[in-house]
Amino acid sequence: MTTRHQPEDELAGKLKRTELQRQPSSILGREIVQVRTEIPAGVESGWHIHPGEEVGYILAGTVHMMIQDQTTLTLRAGDGFLIPPRTPHNATDLGPGTGLMLSTYIVETGQPLATFVH
Repeated sequence: MTTRHQPEDELAGKLKRTELQRQPSSILGREIVQVRTEIPAGVESGWHIHPGEEVGYILAGTVHMMIQDQTTLTLRAGDGFLIPPRTPHNATDLGPGTGLMLSTYIVETGQPLATFVH
């Protein structure tokens, strides 16, 4: 059984994030982390990176997803997205309600799950 807790990284102060599970990957040096994120209406995550892929799914709301060197995506409930490793991106909930997403990360073991970039 996995204990649910807030991920300890730089995004924890901006968004409500609940780690649902964290398990070793079959890929040496990687782990799989699944996180449920709530983004209040009008709030943006801030530009950040992850030490591996993010495979995401919008559960509720409408989210603008800006990914460096790509066209901005407008994602709605039922839409999926993929962020390549260490690629700067920024998510903003367009409202009117709270955006909710489920993300699965395949990341380097022992690294912070998210780090802000400037």
